[in-house]
Amino acid sequence: MTRETVNDTLNKMFSLENKVILMTGAAGEIGSEIAKCYANLGAKVVIADFNETAMEAVKGEIREAGGECLTLKLNLPDEESIDSVVSATLEKYGRIDVLANIAGINKRTLMTDGSEETFDRIIGVNLKGAYLISIKVAKEMINLNETLPEDKKVRLSIMNVASYNSVMMLGGNSVYGMSKSGVAAMTRSQAIEWAKYGFRSNALTPGHISTRLTSQLWDDPYYSKYMLDRIAMARPGYPSDMLGMAVLIASDASAYMSGQLCIVDGGCLAGGQPWEI
Repeated sequence: MTRETVNDTLNKMFSLENKVILMTGAAGEIGSEIAKCYANLGAKVVIADFNETAMEAVKGEIREAGGECLTLKLNLPDEESIDSVVSATLEKYGRIDVLANIAGINKRTLMTDGSEETFDRIIGVNLKGAYLISIKVAKEMINLNETLPEDKKVRLSIMNVASYNSVMMLGGNSVYGMSKSGVAAMTRSQAIEWAKYGFRSNALTPGHISTRLTSQLWDDPYYSKYMLDRIAMARPGYPSDMLGMAVLIASDASAYMSGQLCIVDGGCLAGGQPWEI
């Protein structure tokens, strides 16, 4: 087997060349790593985020590496903002092959200390925002496909980002867990309702990931031990650990996969570290 044969096989399965990928929340640590990876595999990446400074930094890295990137301001779950982002993407590229719903926020608080404002904000960004932009993109691609021959139709792949908290809960993460459980249910609904259009939906589902936003937990002896004891691989996950699954979901390699929670958690939900026998 020659190197060229291996490369050709991998390229045929996993290439994102010329795919238009609209990504919400891709200015964050996990999203930006995925965006750079997609661009390196030939995708035309559209980053939609509220943090314009961070977006420009990611775009600079992508373009410096020879990739293609467009940045657009997005305020979730505002429908006018969503419509503007989708319209601008279609005006630039004419189609959307992949929608990556990565945007997410959290505020750790006990349920008894919760508020309507906190609930509405977290649910609004994490669930309602993903719900509304998915519908907008799906409708646009359904309409577009009515004008295209069969071999040119868009086979939309949606990658929602769920969480360990879609399945298991942690104290103080109640509203976040509700939102991500909703994302998991939304993913299954999208999969069954939109399959007839040739669309797929799957959820990238991270476990305990080490980022700047979670550093206070990983730096705390009690919380870090709690998490590590429950991870079979006995280490944190990192944004780079999400790349393989993110590419699989976006690429044609997953053409028969839909409605799945694609869990990347170091063996946490499998049962964590075993007892010593």
